[in-house]
Amino acid sequence: MTKKTQGGAPKRINLALQGGGAHGAFTWGVLDRLLQAEEIEIAGISGTSAGALNGAALKSGLLAGGRDGARANLDWLWGQVGAADDSRLTGWMRGVEPSVMAQAIEYSLPFSLADTWSRMVSPYSYGPFYRNPLKSIVDRFDFDRVCADQGPALFICATRVRTGKIRVFKGDEISTDSILASACLPTLFQAVQIDDPETGQREAYWDGGYTGNPALFPLFGSGMSRDIVIVNINPLERDQIPVTSQQIQNRINEISFNSSLFRELRAISFVQRLLDSGRLQGSEMARIYIHMIADDALMNDLSVATKLVPTAPVLQRLKAAGQAAAEQFLANDADRLGEESTVDLRAMFD
Repeated sequence: MTKKTQGGAPKRINLALQGGGAHGAFTWGVLDRLLQAEEIEIAGISGTSAGALNGAALKSGLLAGGRDGARANLDWLWGQVGAADDSRLTGWMRGVEPSVMAQAIEYSLPFSLADTWSRMVSPYSYGPFYRNPLKSIVDRFDFDRVCADQGPALFICATRVRTGKIRVFKGDEISTDSILASACLPTLFQAVQIDDPETGQREAYWDGGYTGNPALFPLFGSGMSRDIVIVNINPLERDQIPVTSQQIQNRINEISFNSSLFRELRAISFVQRLLDSGRLQGSEMARIYIHMIADDALMNDLSVATKLVPTAPVLQRLKAAGQAAAEQFLANDADRLGEESTVDLRAMFD
């Protein structure tokens, strides 16, 4: 059990939740464990793609039924995505190593055909038959609570197609469309169009991972915690060289989706160095503490196939891994919240 701050108050953190398709079930497990830690309070959430879904489900559940309500709402979300499936088709995978699961799906004929089809056929080719499979799930979110001023501040990231710039949705701007936009992979889904008050235009949006996976800067505002806990589901490193077309495309996506996060972390590292050296003074540039919860070993064993095909055994394995990673963070690093970063940014970029 970690220590609380002086006087028994919980330690406040901001969460930065990455996107990564069905691998977002790892974040489900992380959040499930953090919500059981009463010594931790969630002050803000920045989420992209699967991180946006997790963030919205957490906030609405938290306001409806406290910590247990948030856990139940996350269980409901991933049950809808596929965690409740117990079909004979995927039952044989239970107990199988993640790498074997990933290869079984990746090299299966249905996945190979679907992958080839997605590269050859535009999502606009379906005409009136086009459907976004996430819409029926997101429509059922309680947006009165998702958009409420109470509870953690929530920020959803998406990419403007026209300009290639990030848009961060917050408050009443968050809707089914903004969450779908945040999770809109352009080879699979049609761009989501939303009115933009900044430009006065109806803008098309793609996945937020291209410009902020997730964006950290919304979490720098006044009243927010100085501690940002990043939940990584895209491995920062892969030792094996990708050789199949799916592996190559997956690694390209991982690198591009991590690049925006690296840029912000590099900027934070630069500011910390200026503060440490005394060359930057004043209260405007508050010190930020960075922490990460990840399981790169597991993510290296999985693949693009397990991102795109949400099967019950894989999702449950991801949830369990997330719970274990959060438990390790609480045991080893939570006492340092509010005092220092547990990620060595200087070593990361030197």
